[in-house]
Amino acid sequence: MSESALQAAPSSARTDDAIGRKNMQLLVQLRWIAVAGQIATILVVQYGLGIDLPVHAMVTTVLALAAFNAASFIYWRDNDATESETLFALLIDVAALTAQLYLSGGTGNPFVFLYLLQVILGAVLLRSLSAWTMLAITSLCFAALTQWHRPLHIATNPAEGMSAPYVLGLLLCFVLDAVLLAVFVTRINVNLRARAARLAGLRQRAAEEEHIVRMGLLASGAAHELGTPLATLAVILGDWRRMAPFRDDAELRAELDEMQAQVQRCKTIVTGILLSAGSARGEASMPTTLGAFIDDTVAHWRATRAGSALRVTTAIDAGLPIVSDSALKQMIDNVLDNALEASPKDIALDVRSDAETLTLSISDDGPGFPPAMLEEFGKPYQSSKGRPGGGLGLFLVVNVARTLGGGATARNKPEGGATVTLTLPLSAISFANEAEHGH
Repeated sequence: MSESALQAAPSSARTDDAIGRKNMQLLVQLRWIAVAGQIATILVVQYGLGIDLPVHAMVTTVLALAAFNAASFIYWRDNDATESETLFALLIDVAALTAQLYLSGGTGNPFVFLYLLQVILGAVLLRSLSAWTMLAITSLCFAALTQWHRPLHIATNPAEGMSAPYVLGLLLCFVLDAVLLAVFVTRINVNLRARAARLAGLRQRAAEEEHIVRMGLLASGAAHELGTPLATLAVILGDWRRMAPFRDDAELRAELDEMQAQVQRCKTIVTGILLSAGSARGEASMPTTLGAFIDDTVAHWRATRAGSALRVTTAIDAGLPIVSDSALKQMIDNVLDNALEASPKDIALDVRSDAETLTLSISDDGPGFPPAMLEEFGKPYQSSKGRPGGGLGLFLVVNVARTLGGGATARNKPEGGATVTLTLPLSAISFANEAEHGH
């Protein structure tokens, strides 16, 4: 199993528990309705219909259920819920209903059909084994009530119609079941759809991260292979400089200097790839300041992209200690390179920071992004350049930003051109945060 898949499994479990918390909060709301409904029913039956009930025992049961629900309300505000905890909460509801039915006629009580509500909630909220457990326990409670219960003196002749308390109770039980199921099952389904969407996002992210790992391995292998011929070229060019035809010809020497500069640039790129892949040693992330990092990144980009026009504006805490990271530099370079291809004459970099976030906006005056590409921004192989394998630059940019806890967005400007905005939490690149983790 890949590392990204291993990371996705705990994330999936956390998602299940978070959805369980939302469902538990819905059960808390349902239980408050049950508490209010039971109190109202006891009062109406005892004092409105004149049917004698063990009011003290029944009210004590309601108060115990209310106390449990108050504790649940407090606890499930901030804690996730596992399936076993959800099953336990549903069984508490079954126990309270069973106690009330035992005190008021057992299966002769028209509200016995509220058991169906508990069974249906269990079927919706729980996995197969737990749902069947819920059904078995509820059925046992129903069967027990046929044998053990306090008698309830109530007419059960359906021929009396709505004037019969039993028939009226059946109607109220049906309406209550139907309304609660319509309201709460609908809301539970919303939670389940949110869970499905979250899991789909986690699977997509795991696939993208695995894609990045494969590309990193390929790039690292290519960088190792390129190291030897680049070193050979550097030696040959050094030898040529000492030869008479090149030493005596200023034009040839200038061309040799340019060739050596380009070879050196290639070697720098190869070293950067190896460093990002973890193969280079002695060049770990270096402590610096935010201002120095931005200045160095801009200066290096300008020096290696001759003739490019880049305007830079900053509103940052220049002295903020951060860690200079090659992946972060490469991310900025990739966006600037895309802007350069779209608009060689005018590129703007706006860098701003507040107490928590670093924001970099790169704008150009080019043709902008096609609408379809904006919708799929950050997906691999989405490119407006028409090259095979294109679109990986922005894909890597989005994923590096996301790995650091930030994000990347793109938009077309009304006056023409496009803007790509990178947002990063300063805590992800601050030197203090890295020091705490032993970097």
